[in-house]
Amino acid sequence: MATASRATYTAKLTDGPLEGKTVTMEYLESGDPKPRIEIPADSGAKRYLYARGAGLEFEGSDQPTAVDYRYLEAVFG
Repeated sequence: MATASRATYTAKLTDGPLEGKTVTMEYLESGDPKPRIEIPADSGAKRYLYARGAGLEFEGSDQPTAVDYRYLEAVFG
């Protein structure tokens, strides 16, 4: 049984410099999790780029409540 759409989900960072951390992300307008996310570093001059992995968790909804993301690269500028 599907429930109402959620506005956010938990992005679980599975490797890279932010391994083990989680961040709250908004779904795309389509209701899907984002394929890639950028997370700013503390310095503000660098961002970490993560891509969606295969891990999905569901709790009473057709939308995932948590999604795994894998580290791709650091972006400067």
